[in-house]
Amino acid sequence: MTTTEVAPLPLGTGVDEAALTVRGLGKSYDGRAVLDGLDLDVRRGECFALLGPNGAGKTTTIEILEGVRRRDAGEVRVLGEDPARGRREWRARMGVVSQGEPAGQALSVREALDHFARYHALPRPTDELLAATGLEAKAGTRVSALSGGQRRRLAVALGVQGRPELVFLDEPTTGMDPVARRQFWELVRGLRADGTTVLLTTHYLDEAAELADRVGVIAEGRLVDVAPPAELGADLRRRATVSWLEGGARRQVVTERPADVLRDLLATTTRGELPGLTVTRPGLEDVYLQLVGAVPATAGGDPA
Repeated sequence: MTTTEVAPLPLGTGVDEAALTVRGLGKSYDGRAVLDGLDLDVRRGECFALLGPNGAGKTTTIEILEGVRRRDAGEVRVLGEDPARGRREWRARMGVVSQGEPAGQALSVREALDHFARYHALPRPTDELLAATGLEAKAGTRVSALSGGQRRRLAVALGVQGRPELVFLDEPTTGMDPVARRQFWELVRGLRADGTTVLLTTHYLDEAAELADRVGVIAEGRLVDVAPPAELGADLRRRATVSWLEGGARRQVVTERPADVLRDLLATTTRGELPGLTVTRPGLEDVYLQLVGAVPATAGGDPA
């Protein structure tokens, strides 16, 4: 697997403008390396999406950054501090939406939000959180009686309740219906508009494309590419697939110069046209699958 070095922060970007920096992060379980020299920069105020297959190390990375799991190697700074030694004041500057169950199972949704609001100096109003997460109709329902998707919504509400500088969202929309997912997207956009830094892990490529300023893909314990969603896998996106019908069979050519192929094809046809002619380039899903090694590095996907 080819790895990539994290691009340096833009000129003029100092330590104070980096929400988190990671260099050479390593973590192993039972002798198996889950993270193997991972490097990462996330700038203040951006939404960064971390993508990768199950077992790639996304959740382990998030837990190390949150300070709830120890690393084996590497250097990490989150909001200027080492998470392994993070103090209470440091933790108060972050919000966390993990994959676990929300607290307060015996309370109603409103009671849970009102209760945990007391832990924050300037909490978001409960009614605002209920509306933002689509839980207004469930405000009086016990947390234990919520569906899986509704519990994820409550976890999101609790994670952003304290107006954090940096929020970790670990697969926050898993189990949500399409309407709830759209409401969540609006919530993330609102957080970014307020200057909050967002680190998001997700299996939904459309979610990453919709929300993220930049996307990082983890495979085999390292980042294999980091770029804005539309530029991810730039080398792979240069390849196009020219396909056409000839003698009743479909033929295709993968090339970085589709115009030359089209010119040669049209020059050889006697009818001035090629049946079934298409030119396609890899879309985000095609690029992602190639980066994580799920499919061979051949082009396809979106029409050019």
